[in-house]
Amino acid sequence: MNFTEWQWLFPVAITLHNLEEAIWLPAWSNHAGKWHRPVSAPAFRFAVAVLTTLAFIVTIWSAKAGRESVGAYLLTGYALAMLINVFVPHLLATVAMRRYMPGLGTAVALNLPVAVILLRRAFAEGYVRFPTFVYCGVLVCVTLAASIPLLLAVGEKLTHSSAAPQIKQQITTEVVESTENRRG
Repeated sequence: MNFTEWQWLFPVAITLHNLEEAIWLPAWSNHAGKWHRPVSAPAFRFAVAVLTTLAFIVTIWSAKAGRESVGAYLLTGYALAMLINVFVPHLLATVAMRRYMPGLGTAVALNLPVAVILLRRAFAEGYVRFPTFVYCGVLVCVTLAASIPLLLAVGEKLTHSSAAPQIKQQITTEVVESTENRRG
């Protein structure tokens, strides 16, 4: 398979990895100590939904723009970030805690091979060049890592906003009134 085929496996691997994390990581985080601060399921799921969508966006950008494009560098930078993510925090936390960190299975089975092969094909087929990749790869990794606390904070705001109880009360009132009107 060539780079253009491998690039489409990347967001699929990310989706499956993020799905595993979305299901089990929030509960795990409550007992993770220094390895992960506790996160609510809605906030975490918001964050991984955004990051998964971003994986598809950079893949489409790369596919449309081609060799040595911004899209190709963003995609390979994201692949580098996911390759690092296999080891830190997933493998490291699992070994240190002697307890499975959600996401490790899909990180090792999917993200590791897809990221390694995608990066190898990108260099071999001229989609990225080493000096530019170093700068772009580091920048993408840092940006993604920095975005996680921000996305979690936005997710918390959206899922636990002060408007939420008012909206819930309004819906409950409308349902009760609708039910009473049908009876009466």
